[in-house]
Amino acid sequence: MRYFVLACLLAFAAVPMFGEVQVYSYSMPCGALWPAVKDTVRNSGNYATVLLDDAEMVASFAIGVGDGFRIESAILNPTDSGCTLRISPLYQPGLANDAGDFQKRLDKKLSVLKPPPHGSK
Repeated sequence: MRYFVLACLLAFAAVPMFGEVQVYSYSMPCGALWPAVKDTVRNSGNYATVLLDDAEMVASFAIGVGDGFRIESAILNPTDSGCTLRISPLYQPGLANDAGDFQKRLDKKLSVLKPPPHGSK
């Protein structure tokens, strides 16, 4: 029982270190979304790549400098209707996360990377 209480206390103490997870839904397969996620992390000019895992479709990236430095992860999960993008920040309390900005940059990247419709030149 003591170990259970200790584990619960440690879990509650760790909660402030993690930011709020943001989830966005896309009506496309994760395999089609993953190249845009990687390109957003690599080429937006806003992030330093920490990890890109093609097998798990996880991208971890750093943003900010000094006291504003933080690491966030973008994780793709397949669903029946497409794919969800989970942006999980790991940051100090009081710092803003970048989930909304990352999602806007990703959507902009998707509009550039989408192939033209059939029949168009």
